[in-house]
Amino acid sequence: MTEQKSRAQQLVGDVAPKLAELTDGVLFGDVWARPELSARDRSLVTVAALTALGRTDQLRSHLNLALDNGVTQDELAEVATHLAFYAGWPAGMTAATTLKRVLEDR
Repeated sequence: MTEQKSRAQQLVGDVAPKLAELTDGVLFGDVWARPELSARDRSLVTVAALTALGRTDQLRSHLNLALDNGVTQDELAEVATHLAFYAGWPAGMTAATTLKRVLEDR
């Protein structure tokens, strides 16, 4: 039986195995598992941060994760709209168009 590779392993495991290991073990194995915030809340915070920083490659994955964690399409659209005023119009528009593509692909 073949073990399913994590998303980090799929993305960078062949070129940066330690980074993939840290992503799996520390980020998702520890930080995301802490009880002080729910996975849903962590998704909202992460989507907001990635939007504000313009990290579109990671935003796509985290929008999918947010939807899986119970954040609604309307809430994610509102995050994009709200952040347009705080992180800049291009950041909000990029988040909205990325959300649109994510939803079309789901």
